Amino acid sequence: MNAVVLAGTSVMRRWPGTLVCVLIALAATFVSEHYGGPQLIYALLMGLAFHFLHGNPQVSAGVDFCGRTLLRIGVALLGARITLDQVAHLGWKTAAVVAAGLVLTIACGVLLSRLMRRRLEEGLLSGGAVAICGASAALAISSVLPQTRENERITLLNVVGVTVFSTVAMIAYPFALRFLELNPTQSGIFLGGTIHDVAQVVAAGLLLGPEAADTATVVKLFRVLLLMPVVLMICILVRRRGVADAATGVSRKVPLVPGFLLAFVGLVLLSSTGILPPAAIKLAGDSSRWLLVIAIAAAGVKTSFEDLLKLGWQPIVMLVVETLFIAAFVALAILMLNLGVA
Repeated sequence: MNAVVLAGTSVMRRWPGTLVCVLIALAATFVSEHYGGPQLIYALLMGLAFHFLHGNPQVSAGVDFCGRTLLRIGVALLGARITLDQVAHLGWKTAAVVAAGLVLTIACGVLLSRLMRRRLEEGLLSGGAVAICGASAALAISSVLPQTRENERITLLNVVGVTVFSTVAMIAYPFALRFLELNPTQSGIFLGGTIHDVAQVVAAGLLLGPEAADTATVVKLFRVLLLMPVVLMICILVRRRGVADAATGVSRKVPLVPGFLLAFVGLVLLSSTGILPPAAIKLAGDSSRWLLVIAIAAAGVKTSFEDLLKLGWQPIVMLVVETLFIAAFVALAILMLNLGVA
């Protein structure tokens, strides 16, 4: 009985803030569907406009719930879109190049953070966002980092940056590939191995034909699959260092393997067995996208424009360099190793 009362109290405490984030997500989706443009960017900007609500205790609890718990559920549901057969069809050379590009891009982010005298968390966030799957990766990595105002601000800036760069790449890369005279398979490997967001990868691939789009989608999903080990390694790193709670300053330990990563792996394995019907996979994918939009709205409500301006120009430079780095690495690997050539 006490458990039921506590659960009811928790729901009532979080409901107002959760409703605010859901309404912002709905408004962002409406604008995106009717006038075009990135759904996540709209959710972030609208959330920033409602930052004044976060000072209200009746709202802040629900906003924090959306920005952390719903975020982790959304990341876990990404696993339903991936099967082991898709990975197997890539071929070991393509998989190795994609994995190497991912690792080296994250290393590039860490190196840039040291050269620019920024915090390690900034290098991990920007490098991971560019290397894996854009805003989703930034949010997933952020969820296992210390929950500080600095990390919240840099997460938002990375979400904005990778979404903008991914949109630019979606338009620019297909035109650039025509000059390189790559075949559709090679073009798909490049697009899937370099563009940040899944939706932009599919759109860019379709500009070059169905074969390029299919290859790009599979390569991109393999990068999404690598999100789990990357976040796990970062989680272990954070766990060893210990985490200072943002509110109390008390050191605490995070779980060795967060539950949402286990759920991600479980859904990958379940999807690989063929048990999940296509309708369930689509529902999981759509739900994941919705939850991530709600989480972005929550992140916007928690942050102000002034906070973002305090970050300076260095994070943007880091994202630009990392984006150019992974594009150059994948392009050279395709040409030197003749990837995608029958």
